[in-house]
Amino acid sequence: MRANANDLVSRAEDPAKILDQALMDMQADLVKLRQAVAAAVASQKRIEGQASQSRAQADHWYGRAQLALQGGDEDLAREALARRKTHTDTAQVLGQQLESQAGQVETLKRSLLKLEGKIAQAKTRKDTLKARAQAAHAQKQLEGAVSGISTDSSMAAFERMEEKVESLEAETAAVAELAGENLESRFEALEGGDVDGDVDQDLAALKASMAPAPDLPLLPDTRKVASQQAPTEDELAALRRSLNLPPK
Repeated sequence: MRANANDLVSRAEDPAKILDQALMDMQADLVKLRQAVAAAVASQKRIEGQASQSRAQADHWYGRAQLALQGGDEDLAREALARRKTHTDTAQVLGQQLESQAGQVETLKRSLLKLEGKIAQAKTRKDTLKARAQAAHAQKQLEGAVSGISTDSSMAAFERMEEKVESLEAETAAVAELAGENLESRFEALEGGDVDGDVDQDLAALKASMAPAPDLPLLPDTRKVASQQAPTEDELAALRRSLNLPPK
């Protein structure tokens, strides 16, 4: 069945339609067979009726032969027995026909039951075969589609994109690391205070302590100032007098 289903698919036939048609043909045969069985049974009953009637006529003419013989009419009795024989022969022939017809009816009934069983099995298996045929057809289409697809270029594109993403991630990590170091150094400067300013102040103080003292103006000797102050006062008093200014 699997090989036949695959063969149907390979020949682009529709298994569902073929199975439906096969089942329809079997149903048509079943109808014909039922009609044949019905006709055979009807014929059998008709033969049975004719045989029964012939036997009854044979019995009837036998009774008449007895009556004629009792009446002393042998010729009439002989004629009645001849009629009886005709009906008896007819009944025998009909009996043989009845046996043959009964055999035919029995054969047709067995054929009918067998066909009904096959149709029942066909109905049960039809859906399964149709499903298997559909699955085989779908599998064939899928395999054809897959075989016609080349994934090399697609996978190469994925690999390139993966390398690019990894490169971008590395660059981002480097930038983040540099930014983190710069930010950390700024915070360290804030936390440590103005270290450079303190160092500069210490260096200036050290230089000041090691530099020679600057030249300072010499203070006058108080004794010389005292000795020079008196003439100056005399000259000033004389100048005031010359100018007619009152003495201080």
